Amino acid sequence: MRDTLAPRHHHKKSIGRRKFSRQQLIADYLIYAGGIIGIVFTIPQITKIWVEQNASGVSIISWTAYLFVSMCWIYYGYLHKEKPIMITNTVWLLLHVLIVIGTYIYG
Repeated sequence: MRDTLAPRHHHKKSIGRRKFSRQQLIADYLIYAGGIIGIVFTIPQITKIWVEQNASGVSIISWTAYLFVSMCWIYYGYLHKEKPIMITNTVWLLLHVLIVIGTYIYG
């Protein structure tokens, strides 16, 4: 017998596909777009650091914190089997590593 107080949101349904509302689908598309746009907006920072070899004004502490947060999100995505979270934050992790290393070298 299942404990009625145990959380149910972590259990996957074994039969059928989950139905999403229109709002959920729109939210999904917006969050994917936001993830991609955020990554694209980080490219000029990487370009400034690695191409121009200029990391002035870049906080290594902040970008190291962002790196740590990305690792936490990857772990969360892994635990919840959420591939979009894992993929997006793996890309973020790589970008953060590039920025932290570049800031260390050129800062």
